[in-house]
Amino acid sequence: MIGRIIGQILGVILLVIVILVVISCVKIVRQAQALVIERLGAYQSTWSTGLHFKLPIIDRVAKRVDLKEQVVDFAPQPVITKDNVTMRIDTVVFYQITDPKMFCYGVANPIMAIENLTATTLRNIIGDLELDQTLTSRETINTKMRASLDVATDPWGIKVNRVELKNIIPPAAIQDAMEKQMKAERERREAILRAEGEKKSTILVAEGHKESAILDAEAEKQAAILRAEAKKEAMIREAEGEAEAILKVQQANADGIRFLKEAGADEAVLTMKSLEAFEKAADGKATKIIIPSEIQGIAGLVKSLAEVSAKEEA
Repeated sequence: MIGRIIGQILGVILLVIVILVVISCVKIVRQAQALVIERLGAYQSTWSTGLHFKLPIIDRVAKRVDLKEQVVDFAPQPVITKDNVTMRIDTVVFYQITDPKMFCYGVANPIMAIENLTATTLRNIIGDLELDQTLTSRETINTKMRASLDVATDPWGIKVNRVELKNIIPPAAIQDAMEKQMKAERERREAILRAEGEKKSTILVAEGHKESAILDAEAEKQAAILRAEAKKEAMIREAEGEAEAILKVQQANADGIRFLKEAGADEAVLTMKSLEAFEKAADGKATKIIIPSEIQGIAGLVKSLAEVSAKEEA
């Protein structure tokens, strides 16, 4: 009876062990991961995403590899430039595992290997550059480092996608000198900008004065033109007024002569009236008056009669 119970217990224990072994042989590989499988200590295969079974005791999972892109930030490394300036530079490396087998068996400690490789590559690149070139050539340094690291890590199943210089830390004395240089440069630019502003202001003031003088001259010219036109208009109106006055006087004289003629006045009276009309037309201002020949003859006759009458009276 006791032996039977012991046998049942052993059977249950054996069943549990079998179940556990079977469960341990079932492996599920998640997305962006890979399992490196060894059989009796030798590489067997690489399992990708999905459900897999391994042989108990004989097969084992040598390494679980993450296939996603990873980032590692290395501590600042001391480097020396071409002009013998020591500075510290820290780098950030973006890498991705492309071959799990090579990653597992290619190098003992991949991260340490990448760190040391980054430091030596950085020293080689910075050693060919001067301080100013180092500070202004980040993109060039990043490109050269990425190319060198990518070639070196290819046998390890690692692809370096990107390398960035995070910080460039020059010595304190160099930093002070750079700050003084930057301050002097800012002051120089400020002085240049101020001088350019004053120059532009002077030019604008001069142009304003010139424009004002031109406008004043133009205004004076327009005023002179307007005054001349006003004077011309006044003279024209005055001449027109005088001509109209003369015309009215002549018209009145003509009307008077016609009236005398209609009243039966003789030729001598008409001639005298004409002479009076010419006298009024001259008004003492004309220096020369043209008198028709007929009137001149009559005037001479009148003068002769006046002389004879004067003699008789004497």
